[in-house]
Amino acid sequence: MPPKKSNVRWTIAGLMLGLLLASLDQTIVSTAMPTIVGTLGGLDKFVWVFSAYLIANVVSMPIFGKLSDMYGRKLFFLLGLGVFMIGSALCGMSSSMLELIIYRAIQGIGGGALMPITFTIIFDLFPPEKRGKMQGLFGAVFGISSVLGPLAGAYFTDNVDWTWIFYINLPLGVISFALIALFYHPALPTNRNQKIDWLGTVTFAGAILCLMFALELGGKEFAWNSLPSYGLFGGFVLLFVLFLWVETKVPAPVVPLQLFRNRLFSSSMGASLVYGAIMMAAASYIPLFIQGVFEGSATSAGQVLTPMMLGVVASSTLGGRFIGRTSYRNIMLVSVTLLLIATLLLSMVSVTTPRWVVTLYMVVMGLGVGVSFPVTSMSALHQIGPQQRGIVTSLVSFFRSIGSAIGVTVFGAVQAAALKANLAESLPGSELAGKPVDAQVLLQPQVRASIPGPELQKMIIALADSIAFVFACTVFMAAVGLVFVLLMGKAKMEIAASQQKAMHAEQVKA
Repeated sequence: MPPKKSNVRWTIAGLMLGLLLASLDQTIVSTAMPTIVGTLGGLDKFVWVFSAYLIANVVSMPIFGKLSDMYGRKLFFLLGLGVFMIGSALCGMSSSMLELIIYRAIQGIGGGALMPITFTIIFDLFPPEKRGKMQGLFGAVFGISSVLGPLAGAYFTDNVDWTWIFYINLPLGVISFALIALFYHPALPTNRNQKIDWLGTVTFAGAILCLMFALELGGKEFAWNSLPSYGLFGGFVLLFVLFLWVETKVPAPVVPLQLFRNRLFSSSMGASLVYGAIMMAAASYIPLFIQGVFEGSATSAGQVLTPMMLGVVASSTLGGRFIGRTSYRNIMLVSVTLLLIATLLLSMVSVTTPRWVVTLYMVVMGLGVGVSFPVTSMSALHQIGPQQRGIVTSLVSFFRSIGSAIGVTVFGAVQAAALKANLAESLPGSELAGKPVDAQVLLQPQVRASIPGPELQKMIIALADSIAFVFACTVFMAAVGLVFVLLMGKAKMEIAASQQKAMHAEQVKA
């Protein structure tokens, strides 16, 4: 018996709500953390509240993507949503920081299923001429969540209780679960008899765990040139090589390596990684610039990111509409050009740069980044069969997340080294010269007040210049992104002639 026909509108509503929950939980916790630490204690462990979610999320993405190809999108979307809600309920009931960290990891596992499977379902549901528009619309959810997350976290913390930043996921999750369960009726996958690549799954998960732990803990919990750091990076290399060997031997690999022989697919993955790194640099260091240089509050720093995220939303939506009218490369060339302009402008910021100018630069950055969400998702899936759509979509999100993690680590080390060098040059006789200085010092009003005026001004200039140097490095990253875009070739989303005529008639009518 053929499956029932899906109700597309209600299915889209359920998918969008599920995706919003998963992406919102990456940002909603930030403004509530001071209250959570005050209640649960564990100040020395609070960074793991963020890291546990991110690590679990990144590791689980490709695994769920592959399983959805084998056993069905609906099953693993609902399973991921269920795990996410269980994790949310447990987070709200946490009585210690350790419990919260463990439960955040459970949340992250569930979120790792929701993100890639959502975009795969969109590709399954819609014909080619509508996929770009829908991908752009769903890609905009990420930008919206970046704006809503901190605001929602602050509202629940101040007016209700911090636990509701997690409990709010339950009623919304139930609605999403019900909509997908009742109105989404996909056809059964044709490769259900494949065997799960257990060894590949274990070696892949182990390799990524080693890498993520090294990136998250290196330079914080232990030095980069320490035994734990060498052990984690060595474990990553060893397990990753073993993973690659396994994938060449099994009949149904968790990550089909032959996909990377396709130039369009490989360049799409590279572009996703680069864009993830640059976006994270902007999201991390512009708030630091606003707070440390302009003496802005955490709230005002967040407001500076709002125009960037609105730019992401606008360009993601607009970029999706152009897919099918020209090649993926042409659309991404506009995107990477805006990205190069934004990074060049940001590399020239200083203490004399007006704040409105910094905000304008952020809008340009958002316009450049947003286009990549729908385009790389569509280009990676170009001529990919239904049996591999789940893993391919998950790899796009995976590479973007890995890029973000690498970007935070590398740019963090660059900024710290630049700040140290700048202080040594501007304050050669000071106790601060040549010593590691945390930029957080300049974010504390009581500490700033205790520093003599001339010395404080030199410290602020040193901080501003170190952040500008970070963005000078992102110019290089954007140039690497340009190379990946050029490698995408002339491929274009294929639309049947009858569909092209309908689109043309619709454009003429408009």
